[in-house]
This record gives sequence, C-alpha cells and structure tokens, in this order.
Amino acid sequence: MNHAGVVEAIAPGKHKALGLSAEQLLEMYFKMLLTRALDERAWALNRQGKLPIVGASTGHEAAQTGAAMAMDRGRDLFFPYYRDICLLLTVGVTAQEMMLGFWAKAGNPLSGGRQFPTHGAYPKYRIYNISNVVGPHGPEAVGAALAAKMRREPAVVLFCCGDGGTSQGDWHEAMNFAAIHRLPVVFFCENNALAISVPASKQMAVENVSDRAQGYGMPGVTVNGVDPLEVYRAVREAAERARRGEGPTLVEAKVERIMPHTSDDDDRRYRSPEELAEARKRDPIPLFRDYLMAEELLTEETDGEYRRRAQAEVDEATEFAEKAPQPDPSTLFDHLWATPPGRKGG
Repeated sequence: MNHAGVVEAIAPGKHKALGLSAEQLLEMYFKMLLTRALDERAWALNRQGKLPIVGASTGHEAAQTGAAMAMDRGRDLFFPYYRDICLLLTVGVTAQEMMLGFWAKAGNPLSGGRQFPTHGAYPKYRIYNISNVVGPHGPEAVGAALAAKMRREPAVVLFCCGDGGTSQGDWHEAMNFAAIHRLPVVFFCENNALAISVPASKQMAVENVSDRAQGYGMPGVTVNGVDPLEVYRAVREAAERARRGEGPTLVEAKVERIMPHTSDDDDRRYRSPEELAEARKRDPIPLFRDYLMAEELLTEETDGEYRRRAQAEVDEATEFAEKAPQPDPSTLFDHLWATPPGRKGG
C-alpha cells in the first residue's frame, strides 16, 4: 500500500499566507532539484561499481526542505535519518560534502569516510547522529531537547525518521519521555508506507502514524508530504509551540518512495508496476514547479537555469570527490578513545 491517489495541486497563493518570500520558495525548489541530481548521479555511480551503496531521497524532497526551512537553522538542532539528503542540503551541507560521503573519502565532514553515506554528525550545522539504525536516535534527540530546556536555551530539536522507525521501541520511549517533560522537540515522520519491503498495514493497526500521538498526550498531525508549503506550515507551528514551552508535537508527512529502498534492493519483488506508476504521479518536483509557474515566480528559462546549475554543482562535486584521497588508516581510531590503542598512554 502507498499513498498514491488523487494528485492535488498546491492552493493558489499559499506561500503568501505563510509569509514566505519568492527567494525562500526558489531556494526550496533549487534544493529539491539539487537533491534529485545528486540522487541520480549517485545511483549511476553505484551501477558503475564506483559507490558501494546508495539510499535515495527521491520522492521525499518536498517534505525535507519544507521541514528544514520551518526551523531556525541558526540555533535549532537536527537529528535526521539516512534518507534526509534534501534536509541536509537545506540546512547548509554542500553537494561537494555530500559527494565526499558517497565516495567515503577523507574530507567527508559527517564521518570522515568512516560510515555509510549521510551517516555521522556535523556539529557546525547542529546535525547529529545520522545512522541507518533508525529509531534509536530518538532518545538521543530527546536528550538534546532536555539539555536545551535545562539550560534555558531557545533551541528546538527536529527528529526525523521513516514510518518503519516508528515501529522501534526507542521511538515510543522517546515520545513518552518528551511528552512527560514537555520537551522542545518536533517528531517528524516521513511516511512512505514502506519499511524497506514491509507495508504500513503490517506495521501498525491505525491509519496514520500521527494517531499514536494521542496515546502520549501530545498533538499529532498528518500532512501531504509532496507539498513543501504544507509541511512548512505544520512543522513551523510545531516548532513555535515547542519554543513557547508547550512540549512536543508529532508531524507525519505522507510521501512517496519512488526508488527502491537502497541500491541493494529490488522493489519489483514487493511493488507492482501499477503501484509505482501511481506513486510517480505524486513526484513533488513537477508539482512544486507547476505551483511556482502558476504564481509567476518561475519561467521555463529560469527553470532551465536552475536545473543546469544543479547539474553543474553535481558534476563538480563528483570530479572533486573521485580525486579526493582515501581516509588515512592511522586515523581509524580517532574519536573512539581519548587515547587510541597502541599509542602512548593507552
């Protein structure tokens, strides 16, 4: 089961009611295009045998950029999950840095080439603990929210996961603790209705992930995840509520996972061609493009310029990452022990 069905156009003038400028909308659109270009290049490199594994964001871009734009990127904390490429780009990570991660090269700021792509942390942008073990970073995100509250800091934590992550006990423990202590955290679920190959109907007995919020005493909302403006609205309201000291909110964005789970997955074994064709109708990029065109914020010419710019950034990032050095083996134990084994004092 997926979320495919009637494809709804974004309501005219919606960005004006949200107070979003043309510059902000075009930034969101460009980040979506850049993410798609990165996805396509990484997938091609994997098929050439140059990259070991890829997990695409295709179909999730609108939800991710909408959520990131709704936060205060100068002071809030981000606990993304491995599919959050567009969120990372919107927060500040560059295409070159992302590509270094895909190649597992030394200059990768998230892990120094030590982990899977988009794994690790980037304190410069307050990005923490991205792992393919989805769900267990929930208590860590809640811990960061507790620290912000105790220090009387204005920061709000954005915690992200897919619908599969909500089946983990850690996620439920994090929800419960955050609600009890009224912590400043937004639980953001990008629900693509598939936990790898397991449909949502076999993960939960309720229709929406957000229905679970009531059991923890917090608000829960479900939004159309292919509409970046709707996601922006919901996450901004949740962040403002948290900043006022009113506690956490669960925001569920229903999106489409248009690609296989990863480059190691064959989704033809559990998705029919008809189902995938329906999912592609809810591709967020052409839907947002249509809105920008209708609002006269984008033209065919400027759209082409944005697409060429995104592709050029990816081309330059690919060339740079392919030539970048491998991690120095002597740094293997860095950041694991205060004094690495075999060194003086160890």
